[in-house]
Amino acid sequence: MDDPERWLLSAEERGNPATDLPGWTAGNLCTPLVHGSVYFERLVEAVEALDEGDHLFFTDWRGDPDEQLRPGGPTVAQLFTEAVRRGVTVRGLVWRSHLDGASFSKEENRALDREIEHGGGEVILDQRVRRFGSHHQKFVVLRHDQDASRDVAFVGGIDLCHSRRDDAEHRGDPQSLAMSEAYGSTPPWHDVQLELRGPAVHVLDTVFRERWDDPHSADTDHPIAWVRDKLNRARTDGDPLPPQLPAPPACGPHLVQNLRTYPAIRPPYPFAPQGERSIARGYTKAIERARRLVYLEDQYMWSAEVAQLFADALRTNPELHLVVIVPRVPDQDGAFASRPQYVGRWQALELCRKAGPDRVHVFDVENHEGTPVYVHAKVCVVDDVWASVGSDNFNRRSWTHDSELSSAVLDTTRDEREPRDPGGGGDGARVFARDLRLELAREHTDRAPDGSEDADLLDPEAFVATLEASAEALDAWYAGGRVGPRPRGRLRRHEPEELSLGTRLWATPVYRLLDDPDGRPLRLRLRGKF
Repeated sequence: MDDPERWLLSAEERGNPATDLPGWTAGNLCTPLVHGSVYFERLVEAVEALDEGDHLFFTDWRGDPDEQLRPGGPTVAQLFTEAVRRGVTVRGLVWRSHLDGASFSKEENRALDREIEHGGGEVILDQRVRRFGSHHQKFVVLRHDQDASRDVAFVGGIDLCHSRRDDAEHRGDPQSLAMSEAYGSTPPWHDVQLELRGPAVHVLDTVFRERWDDPHSADTDHPIAWVRDKLNRARTDGDPLPPQLPAPPACGPHLVQNLRTYPAIRPPYPFAPQGERSIARGYTKAIERARRLVYLEDQYMWSAEVAQLFADALRTNPELHLVVIVPRVPDQDGAFASRPQYVGRWQALELCRKAGPDRVHVFDVENHEGTPVYVHAKVCVVDDVWASVGSDNFNRRSWTHDSELSSAVLDTTRDEREPRDPGGGGDGARVFARDLRLELAREHTDRAPDGSEDADLLDPEAFVATLEASAEALDAWYAGGRVGPRPRGRLRRHEPEELSLGTRLWATPVYRLLDDPDGRPLRLRLRGKF
């Protein structure tokens, strides 16, 4: 990539001079890990390779200590406490969370804290967020004090908790969470994590250290929770971390830019005193360069502010197609849980469809038994050049209000398959971005995993036509009474639920205030900027 700044943010564009993060790093090797079972297997292998003097740092939105990372174990708690016994420094930052009764994970996160603390590690239950906000970052950093070339990090959308250990068959994790009845007793779960090697590992180490070293209490502004944490002997302040190890050497062809969201809070984060919105800015820069295809997989796809970015790109570029993979229904039943989400998605998709009639293609996914798959992945691929995998969803909450982390990847290796330059801007298709899109599309259309059936998936126009035809065939099979063999593929056309005026009147303010709040400083809100 002759000029990475055509796609990646400059330091000025990141907009946070207080951070120690570099603009981006070169010489990395990135491997997408599609499905929780694949990620957990690699995580076990990597943690078991740590020994005395090494470091294991992790953050999590939800953590279940008894989640089995392989059939029969080890569990999360066993894997991490056994590492402590070998002399590994284990430190964790886990969102303290809201009440379990509101479908959150307060008690589970406390249990993970207790188990690892009992085993000799340190876990902070962290509530340094805006009111009703969360720490949503999910990453693990593994450092080797004797051989930096073995360092590895895992970052993306997969928590170390129940329901995440699913595979390509999508029959769900045997240790499941309660979800909407539509997803059955073991909800199928689609997710993606990224394995990173090279200098980017050192950057993620810095992301962890910035938050760990924040001198403000992890129980800031929550006195009742502070008392309970003290009574339960939960850790709210960590011991100093060991000195940071040297950056790993270059080992691959990938440029990586670690993008983040931190809200503007008081007391401020010392590493982001005005917050940071580099995720929003990074996506904005990439999508403004889109000419032929934006491919998204997203848990929510809410927010008119975020959808406006795609709508503007569709209006400006008449050959641009937007493909979006979302869950069929929200994760929880009940009007209060689901209706505000329907409001947000309907607004976002209508805005895009008005901007690009016949060029917005929205699908949901089911397994071969017909059970919907909950799409939790947060993936974006632009013109087979720029790709990102992270914890952030395409909504205002993820772009302004919660803590988030995403990795944008630019491959220096051009892809020789036609079309070699789908965007027409001279950047050329890149191997990592195209391979990520194709791997996901093969699963959704039941294509051979070796790429032997990729011919109609490469060109953006052919790709869109193939997905539409696959969904049309499956929809027609259902409409015809499911007569004959089930068509190949797992995609269904997704139509957001239309709500009555009365429902919209109460659900819209709930959506704006609770589901999709705004964490920007007032001056940016007034200007409509990120």
